[in-house]
Amino acid sequence: MTENIPQKRGVPLWAQVSIWVFLVALLVLVGVILGKRQQGTVQPGDEIPDFTLPLFSEYEYAGKSEVKLSDFQGKIVVLNFWASWCKPCEQEAAELEEAWKFYEADGEVVFLGADYVDTEPEARAYLKKFGITFSNGPDMGTKISQMFRIRGVPETYFIDQNGVLYFVKVGPFVSVDEIKSIVAQKLP
Repeated sequence: MTENIPQKRGVPLWAQVSIWVFLVALLVLVGVILGKRQQGTVQPGDEIPDFTLPLFSEYEYAGKSEVKLSDFQGKIVVLNFWASWCKPCEQEAAELEEAWKFYEADGEVVFLGADYVDTEPEARAYLKKFGITFSNGPDMGTKISQMFRIRGVPETYFIDQNGVLYFVKVGPFVSVDEIKSIVAQKLP
């Protein structure tokens, strides 16, 4: 006697293909999101959102105890993230100061230092030790560095006259000429 044994039916081919297409698309989407996260939210070509940087006394800009990026509309801004405990920051301190001195008189280029995860006494000692004279202040609560999604210090962001990021330097500068060549990309 032969009984009719019901045969199991598999998942239709179209459903299997649909599931695989969905999984691949999901993996691609996750990869894109993670890639953007690692690259940061601010990249060359992006307009930089306005931010406020409180300044250390003796390092004010035009008598102001804090500055906003929007204060510098029409100027190139060189924004350097640094810390007193950072050895590579020490390597570039003289170059940044010399470049600042080169551009200071014409008023078309502004240098700002954002002290990252530091104490004020140590930061001030660092600025004094290296003879830094351009405006500097603490990145309170790391708000600015989080906006830029910095990965470490030093990192320097070059922002054009319209508030658009045009160059990112990760690591220390090796010469004043390196800084000047990046600034020169946007000078008239």
